Amino acid sequence: MEYNLSSKVSNSLYLRNMNIALNRIVKAINEREKIVIYGYHDFDSICAISLLMLVLRYVNSDVEYFIPSTYREDRNLIKEDVEENILCFGASLIITVGCGVNSREELEICKKNNIDVIVTDYHDYVLEDDNCITINTAQPQCNYPFKEFTACSLIYKFVEVIADYYKISSIKKYLDLVMMGIITTGVEIKDENKFFVEEGLKMLKLTNNYGVIALMKEHQKSYGDSMEFYDEGIKTLLPKMISRNNPDNARIIVELFTTNDSYRAKQISKYLYKELMRRKEN
Repeated sequence: MEYNLSSKVSNSLYLRNMNIALNRIVKAINEREKIVIYGYHDFDSICAISLLMLVLRYVNSDVEYFIPSTYREDRNLIKEDVEENILCFGASLIITVGCGVNSREELEICKKNNIDVIVTDYHDYVLEDDNCITINTAQPQCNYPFKEFTACSLIYKFVEVIADYYKISSIKKYLDLVMMGIITTGVEIKDENKFFVEEGLKMLKLTNNYGVIALMKEHQKSYGDSMEFYDEGIKTLLPKMISRNNPDNARIIVELFTTNDSYRAKQISKYLYKELMRRKEN
């Protein structure tokens, strides 16, 4: 398998456990197992969830996503969410997005209920957990050359191997979402993240994502030329669309980025910008 996007980008299969994770998700897709994507409220995670949802839907998988209803600082799975929600989905595979690496009790619950878990995370952790498949450059055993991932950039690496397996011609079109996710984290833009941002900006101009298009149009309508979508919209405004007082906006934005209905995308974008303006006035 070769990825020739740039000499600055390494083969995704160099990430530790990536091949094991690929085999597990291929089995889930081919056998129509229920897959649940689990992520958090920050914009990076939302873009990553949306990216993974779009690709898994494209290959006709049985996929749902879940974001906790309460805003939390930690990046763990939540025991109550596993027991009271995800088990009700009938999931046999959970894929975490930028979280879950320290969720030892919750991973044990999943194992007892015959749910496999693929953890994609970039936060530090100490112990290897046998109850999940972990993709994390913070693992001491991971020799991947670039370490500074975000939820979005790490999920993009995962999506690359899925796309290659199913012969999806191009996934570069999703780099607009990856770029937005990376930018909103405030991390230093270097190494692979730098390449993803540069390419994502190119894709932003060519995007066919109804949600992204609607956001850009609504931004121009609300702020005109005084605030460029990239300079102020992505860096400053998009993260503010999700607040501690209204974590449900995280789910609304996932719906925005994954809808195939341009009218629905327009209405969601209008609501998000209207709410931003209202909060600013208050």
